[in-house]
Amino acid sequence: MIGRLTGRLDWKGTDQVLLDVGGVGYVVHVSERTVAELPPIRTPVSLWTELLVREDLLQLFGFRTVQEREWHRLLTSVQGVGAKVSLAILGTLGTEGVARAIALGDAAAVRASPGVGPKIAQRVVNELRGKAPAMMLMEEAEADIAAAQAPTPVAPTMGAAPRARAASSAQSEALSALTNLGYAPQDAARAVAEAAAEADDTAGLIRAALRRLAPGER
Repeated sequence: MIGRLTGRLDWKGTDQVLLDVGGVGYVVHVSERTVAELPPIRTPVSLWTELLVREDLLQLFGFRTVQEREWHRLLTSVQGVGAKVSLAILGTLGTEGVARAIALGDAAAVRASPGVGPKIAQRVVNELRGKAPAMMLMEEAEADIAAAQAPTPVAPTMGAAPRARAASSAQSEALSALTNLGYAPQDAARAVAEAAAEADDTAGLIRAALRRLAPGER
C-alpha cells in the first residue's frame, strides 16, 4: 500500500499530476481544488494517497491532507460513489464544505458537484451524517501533523488555504467544547455548521451554536 508520496511536482493537469519520487514518476489523480492549491512545477510537495486496485487497473489518488483522504474513503463507501465522483464532491465543496453539508443534511450542496444526481446526494447525506462530528474533530490533530511534516516553510501571510484551515480548526474546537458540555455529537455538529454563517472564531462559534442548542444560553 502506498500511503504517502513526497517528491518533485513535474506536471499538473486538470485532474492529475506527475510526482517525481527518487527518479520514478507517479501519476496521481487529484481533485480540481487540489490542483489549484498545489505549488508551481518543480516544487517539492507531499500528497497522502489511496491506491485503487482492480484486475485491469492500478490508480493512485492524491490528497493534500489526511482529512481529505479520510473523507474520500467515507464517500467511496457509499453505494454509487466511485473515486471520480468522490473527487468531484471534494473538489467542489472541500473538506469543510463536505462536513457542513452532511452535518446539515444539505443534499442540494452535494448535488452541486459534477456527476452527482439527487439520489446519490441524498444517500451520501443519509449514510454519512453520523460520521461528520468525528471528521470535524480531526482538524486540530491534522494541523499539527501538517506543521511537522511540511516540506517547505509556511509563509507568514494569511492566504485562502490558511484561512480555511483556521476556520476548520475553530469549528473542531467548538464542536469539542459542545460535546464536552454533554450535547450529542450530531446535534453539536449541525449547530456548529449552522453557526459558521455567523462566526469564524471558536468563541463566536460556541456562542452561536449554543443559541441553537439551548436558546437560553449565551
